[in-house]
Amino acid sequence: MTCSAVDTVELEKSRRQVFLALFAALAIALHAAETLLPTPLPWFRIGIANILTLTALVLFGPRAAWGVAIIRIGLGSLLLGRFLTPGFFLACGGGLLAVAAMSLAYWWGRRWFSPIGLSILGAVGHVTGQVAVASWLLQHTVVWSIYPVLFLIAILTGGVNGFVANGLIASLRRHPAFAKS
Repeated sequence: MTCSAVDTVELEKSRRQVFLALFAALAIALHAAETLLPTPLPWFRIGIANILTLTALVLFGPRAAWGVAIIRIGLGSLLLGRFLTPGFFLACGGGLLAVAAMSLAYWWGRRWFSPIGLSILGAVGHVTGQVAVASWLLQHTVVWSIYPVLFLIAILTGGVNGFVANGLIASLRRHPAFAKS
């Protein structure tokens, strides 16, 4: 490799790290801001921070999405004073299952899933993970009785978040930083 080829590879690695750090920071900020919005239920959120996880997945792959999600859940819970609380475990269960579902669909079926489809799958995974963790924490299966309603809400919010992420992804792909060198 020539010196300029090595420099180009290093520049691409650095650019990727900067974007992923920016995505993680924005995801934490959106997560924190969303906690200030009124909700019909104390633990219900639209999940706008997941827009950045999905964007990282589509632009940089599953490993990047895992990094953004784990950083958002970990640092977000620390900043909001919720680390190791039941809310933290709900966020972990939901967030990790959402990223797992989106990553598997992206890896094996990327040609069949648009960002909107990936987002809906992630939202359904998130709700499933949260209900499973809540059932485990409460040691009661009655929590599953609200799952059908949450499933429908997840489809709606996942679609909206996917639509926004799709626009963000399209916009970022037009940015010079994502132009092929």
